[in-house]
Amino acid sequence: MKGITLLGAGGKMGCRIADNLRKTDWDVRYVEVSERGRAALADRGLKTVPVEQALAASGIVILALPDNRIREVTASLESKFQPGTMLIALDIAAPLAGDLPKRDDLIYFAAHPCHPSVFGWETDPAAQKDFFGGTAAKQNIVCGLVQGPEEAYAAGELIARTIYAPVGEAHRCTAEQMAILEPVLSETVLGTCLTIIGEAMDEAVRRGVPEAAARDFLLGHLKVELGIIFRLFPGATFSDGALKAIDDAKRVLFQPDWKRVFERDQWMESIRRITAPPR
Repeated sequence: MKGITLLGAGGKMGCRIADNLRKTDWDVRYVEVSERGRAALADRGLKTVPVEQALAASGIVILALPDNRIREVTASLESKFQPGTMLIALDIAAPLAGDLPKRDDLIYFAAHPCHPSVFGWETDPAAQKDFFGGTAAKQNIVCGLVQGPEEAYAAGELIARTIYAPVGEAHRCTAEQMAILEPVLSETVLGTCLTIIGEAMDEAVRRGVPEAAARDFLLGHLKVELGIIFRLFPGATFSDGALKAIDDAKRVLFQPDWKRVFERDQWMESIRRITAPPR
């Protein structure tokens, strides 16, 4: 395994990755510029090194950086990346936005966690409490080789499996497929719908329903209805009354053309906003 540099090692995601990398015997160099981040690494017994020193001995660079900082940071380091270096982005936004250096001699790989499934069937209490993944609960991941030779994919997946461990399946996707998964499916659609569900619960409580009753009722029905929608138990369907309520409500809650969020111009605009530099 080539030497690895972890940029942004002391951030929230960087620390999660550092915790998994330190379990390996790989040659890892941790780079962090903030005092707070360095303190978080020091608490783990990890030392930071200057970025120039790290990159001089690394063939793999993990970008544990905010999406809106990747262009600035990688541009400042462009001349220091050795030919053949693999840059690993933790989602597809920056690569698709064109925020990585315009160098054909670099390899670009993207990997993102699916996070532990709501139907993970975990039995260990620690795994049951691991909502995010990367510590105790098994999760699947999606990976994509954005730029570089085909043989580089295996190395990228191996690193992705390590930084997001424990991992079950690694789904290989194209860059555009990863964009459909996030932001479109997970944020644009799912995040929005779940936000509305939360607001609906608050409205029920405002109208006099006990909060504990509203929460229990929603979470229980959420499990049943997810099972129906994703065909997780044979033969289960919505009742005729529920189907009528759903059909009526769609016309109130959604625009007829809502699926246009899947069009490239729509999600590229979302990615541009995500990656826009901070003001």
